[in-house]
Amino acid sequence: MIAWPGPPTPKRLTGDSLRRARRYSMGMTNTRIPVAVLAGAWLLVVTGSLFGADVTGTWTASIDTQIGVQNYTYTFKIEDGKLTGVAKSQFGETKITEATVNGDEISFVENLDFQGQPLRIVYKGKISGDEIKFNRQVADVASEDFVAKRSK
Repeated sequence: MIAWPGPPTPKRLTGDSLRRARRYSMGMTNTRIPVAVLAGAWLLVVTGSLFGADVTGTWTASIDTQIGVQNYTYTFKIEDGKLTGVAKSQFGETKITEATVNGDEISFVENLDFQGQPLRIVYKGKISGDEIKFNRQVADVASEDFVAKRSK
């Protein structure tokens, strides 16, 4: 008859084997970053870029143009996840169109009626706190750089 030798003698665990055994006993069999943590970080990045910087409120600017200094007031709102607003100057008040905020970048179009003629002004800017550094393209006539500041 063959005798059963009994339970195996435990091996002494060292180094990596010991660390793996500890992780396994604690339920941490995978040391990689959990998928939920990565998904959460990704969501924060995407949410920040979708909604971008907070531009809601009133902004003012003085723009040195070919026809003199123009004083503008911009009022921006987020409605149903979309950027809307108004550009107001001595030439009147115009609703902005094609407006987007992506991260710290903003762009929109002002379709101004200038002396009975339609004038398309395309704005592109970079938001930094309470300032927006803009470039605006006035039809194919002029390119103007200026800074708008948040009214407090």
